Amino acid sequence: MRVQVLFFGQLKDIVGRSSASADLPEDARVETLFARFASEYPKLRQMASSIAMARNQEFVTLDEPLADGDEVAFMPPVSGGSGWIAHTEEPTSFYAITEEPLDPRALVERLQTGADGAVITFEGVTRNNTKGRTTLHLDYECYAPMALAKMQQIGGELLEKHGIRAIGFVHRVGRLAIQEASVVIVVCSAHRQAAYDASLEAINRLKTLVPIWKKETFADGEVWVEGAWDDAVPRSERP
Repeated sequence: MRVQVLFFGQLKDIVGRSSASADLPEDARVETLFARFASEYPKLRQMASSIAMARNQEFVTLDEPLADGDEVAFMPPVSGGSGWIAHTEEPTSFYAITEEPLDPRALVERLQTGADGAVITFEGVTRNNTKGRTTLHLDYECYAPMALAKMQQIGGELLEKHGIRAIGFVHRVGRLAIQEASVVIVVCSAHRQAAYDASLEAINRLKTLVPIWKKETFADGEVWVEGAWDDAVPRSERP
């Protein structure tokens, strides 16, 4: 059988490409595929404890069986209008990925109604330094179909958990200058405490569950920012 393989973030740099195809035996599992590439690129084996795998846009363990035509993504730790790369909209939610500058007010206008007594807007913006190094700009990339699906999952769970009325996330990808917003979160609720709580949990979960990565360019070099997957996400190294 043949499967398609996608590489993101620093893994793309390690293997020197963003995608590949692999011919595997009929009884192959995710572990078989990982071992194939790890033998060619030993750095993958060194990073196994932090690499997450997805089969057809769902996180999987190494034991997951593969089938002909599957799409498998190798993913490093996440970093945490018009022109949508991907988006979905419902009466109580809006999730999108875009290359365009973000407009927080436009997201509020999509979601807010007269029933809301609190509207929380969170913007994550690019800063000009990290650990004493001067930052010139940041580049974000994502696994768009899975990123959107995870946004929907997180938003749906927060709607139910906190009893808020509406929620929306928009994340920007591509190159961002200093002080530009990389993510906007809007939460609408009858009461402020629920809105505050949902907003905080939203950004924390987005940074550990949604496959979006960033490369930070400094005056003296560049680096893919390595955060941490949520504890529930399977890795490419057995316990």
